[in-house]
Amino acid sequence: MAISGTVSVGTRTWEAAASEASIAATVAALAANGIEAFVVDTAVQAATKALELVPAGSEVLTASSVTLDLAGITGAINEGGTFDAVKPRLMAMNRETEAREMRKLGSAPDVVIGSAHALTETGSVIAASMTGSQLPAYAYGAGSLVWVIGSQKIVKDVDEGIKRLWEHVLPLESARARKAYNMPETFNSFPAKILIFNREIQPGRVKVVIVREAVGF
Repeated sequence: MAISGTVSVGTRTWEAAASEASIAATVAALAANGIEAFVVDTAVQAATKALELVPAGSEVLTASSVTLDLAGITGAINEGGTFDAVKPRLMAMNRETEAREMRKLGSAPDVVIGSAHALTETGSVIAASMTGSQLPAYAYGAGSLVWVIGSQKIVKDVDEGIKRLWEHVLPLESARARKAYNMPETFNSFPAKILIFNREIQPGRVKVVIVREAVGF
């Protein structure tokens, strides 16, 4: 599948920032679904806001995310010394002998910060994973959840979000993984597990930082 950023979303492409009307509709729908949303202009502002939402000293897991990397959030959490970062601890553990402990640590941190592959105007969030490692924390395990999502990921509804995932995100993620993990050109990633997050019933648990500019894919 060829990498392309030109698939149409109404009058815009998968890579184009959403309109103010679309962002406003999404924010309202998220609120109705128990999810608080904040809107910022840039990735730098998104990093500032996301870090403000996490108390200093908190145990924090950064989910693997191009958006977090580009915004500087991954480094701020895992290398800044302000938080009890989970990812460096996981990376230092032995997957052969400590797999159970790794699963528990990654599934139920105090806070998880990540991104998603689509955000709908009806207030749903779609996140996919080849391994599923970040999804338990998103769905329930983490005490609180912060998603940082570029407005180019806003779509009309869940059906369009799934279409965006398959047609736009998957080829880009496959290319990223080949480079990052020195995989052969024949390698293709796969959304083996897909979380469709429609509502949060725990007040204050989930927050979304929407970035007006396009960030990530």
